[in-house]
Amino acid sequence: MIIHTDCRHFDGYKPCPPHKRSGAHCANCASYDSTSESILILKLGAAGEVIRCTPILRYLRQNHPSARLVWMTEFPDLIPDGWVDRIIRPTWQNAEWIRAQRWSLVLSLDKDPVTCAMARQLAADRVKGFSLDDRGRIVAADRDAARKWHTGLFDDLMKANTRHYVQEIFALCGWRYTGETYVLPDPEASEPIEIPGQGPVIGLNTGAGAAWPTRIWPEENFALLARELKQLGLRPLFLGGPDEHRKNLRLAGATGAAYAGTRPLRQFLGLVETCDVVVTAVTMALHIAIGLGKRIVLFNNVFNRHEFHLYGRGRILEPALGCLACYKSRFDSGCPVTNCMEQIAVGCVVAAVVEQVHQLDPVVRTTKVTEGGAVHAAS
Repeated sequence: MIIHTDCRHFDGYKPCPPHKRSGAHCANCASYDSTSESILILKLGAAGEVIRCTPILRYLRQNHPSARLVWMTEFPDLIPDGWVDRIIRPTWQNAEWIRAQRWSLVLSLDKDPVTCAMARQLAADRVKGFSLDDRGRIVAADRDAARKWHTGLFDDLMKANTRHYVQEIFALCGWRYTGETYVLPDPEASEPIEIPGQGPVIGLNTGAGAAWPTRIWPEENFALLARELKQLGLRPLFLGGPDEHRKNLRLAGATGAAYAGTRPLRQFLGLVETCDVVVTAVTMALHIAIGLGKRIVLFNNVFNRHEFHLYGRGRILEPALGCLACYKSRFDSGCPVTNCMEQIAVGCVVAAVVEQVHQLDPVVRTTKVTEGGAVHAAS
């Protein structure tokens, strides 16, 4: 009996989907799809970084069309359907499974001990990215990853970096970046949200993760921003996760702006999809907005601004201080101000939002913006 164990649909455990559909056996199956390579992507987290690594899927599908792709991640819901053959979580069972086979290529994209330990132990023709040395220290797997490794070791090199994150990931894989965009799961519809007015919807993402309070713009500033946007005829919609729920309830109650509560991931994508412009700090919502092609106003303070690639669809706002890109998760005695995010004025954010509204496609844009900055509902 002919059995195509190299077929993309075969796993050896149960009938494959083509057989279930038509009853075909391997010898006469029209869906036979031979794979000549096995490529493993090790990118466990964080969520935003998983999203901004998805452009590699476009490269792989174009340049390695016969490859079987497996991605290990803590966020499987962020990997869109149809782009990889198997998505696995980082469990010990799955670690045993990947160790039991040979890989044509391993892309080790997390610079952490667990990922690097797995990359070192695997039987692979090539390992790109990061691994461990004989003493268990994280090292670059080869010369292509050396630059990204070095910028993580030395502050001066990190601050001097002018490559964005996707460029860096492509470079450490040994590829040339040519503008590949993010790939996201399809947004999922949920209950309709009432957002009063007729103007463009401005998503206001109020959080940045509990571990990074240094990145969060003050609550009172978001309240003032929502009020001013409403006066301009724009429609603010508060966005956030469980950490921001109470804050967003307060903000919605105080300003009359819309808030739809917390949603599962794909429904949250649907909420961001309704927005025309998204105001956010560096967090998962940023990368979702980028992936959905939204106009963006980005708050940044503790990172190198060059890390962020908005694909020409946004503006980065930063405090007017010389100590940016400090990578601090807490303000301390070395900071020149108590909270540098307070240095980003509400008026500057309003102006940046209006600027992005001006850039909306005229067919999409439902308001007119005067030269003085006022926004009026289109007749």
